[in-house]
Amino acid sequence: MRTALCDVFGIEYPIFAFTHCRDVVAAVSKAGGLGVLGAVGFSPEQLEIELDLPALAEGEHPGGVIGWAEDVARHHVDIAFAHPIALIANALGSPPVDVIERAHAQGIKVAALAGKAQHAQRHVNNGVDIIVAQGYEAGGHTGEVATMVLVPEVVDAVSPVPVLAAGGIGSGRQIAAALALGAEGVWLGSLWLTTAESNSGPAVLAAYLEATSSDTVRSKCFTGKPARMLRNAWTDAWADPAGPGPLGMPLQNILTAEANARIARSGRKDLAFAPVGQIVGRMNQVRPVRDVMYQLVEEYIETVERLDAGVKS
Repeated sequence: MRTALCDVFGIEYPIFAFTHCRDVVAAVSKAGGLGVLGAVGFSPEQLEIELDLPALAEGEHPGGVIGWAEDVARHHVDIAFAHPIALIANALGSPPVDVIERAHAQGIKVAALAGKAQHAQRHVNNGVDIIVAQGYEAGGHTGEVATMVLVPEVVDAVSPVPVLAAGGIGSGRQIAAALALGAEGVWLGSLWLTTAESNSGPAVLAAYLEATSSDTVRSKCFTGKPARMLRNAWTDAWADPAGPGPLGMPLQNILTAEANARIARSGRKDLAFAPVGQIVGRMNQVRPVRDVMYQLVEEYIETVERLDAGVKS
């Protein structure tokens, strides 16, 4: 399971793990992939701690997603660039051109997520190095085009710029399919939420383990933009036509940040924010990251060998 991106980043497998938990970042990287730390929920001071310390700091996770404010985001960039990172990624739109140029000046690659081929072309025009083609099935903010359709569209639109496939990928078979569609690797997020290293709270973890692939919904109730999460009483309440409906980004998160923090402390899984993709139906046990990585690679190899045998026969 090697592509050109393995050589670019000095990794064994083209598996990029997006997570808000530093322990998962470290474990994936040790297992041969590349961990990517989601920084939007951290203050600049907390991000400094996350990047400096070998274990998660004690204390409550910050409320809200303060990294959406430009001044905070730019502080994040300053802190990140002061550390030996290999990649910086933007989830909503292209990073500012000055940030891309600064990254390139330091030898850092820049990635950006895209839900349409047009988004991907815009990223490339701005100087982005790697496109993450994220399909409808993905957790968190996601568009309306399915991964199977989106990935080849994006590959064709931006070639030879490398593309990572994202959305609904959680097995070696699916990684093989992504590479067959023209991707040079995969960007996995949801899969790590039920690993032993994850910082998912007990109530949310239980909800993930019990959920099926039909139990998610795209809702604006947390951020103001459509994001996939587990459906529960909270998402249903915000979807009620008789209610006020969610505000736009970032006002919705500002409005509900304190309530969501209280819900998280309460341990009520019927109300807790649980962002996850449709792959949640396969996430039915807690395993160490290294075991998840091993299974991904082994199943990929078995799939490729089976296909090769079928072609030869």
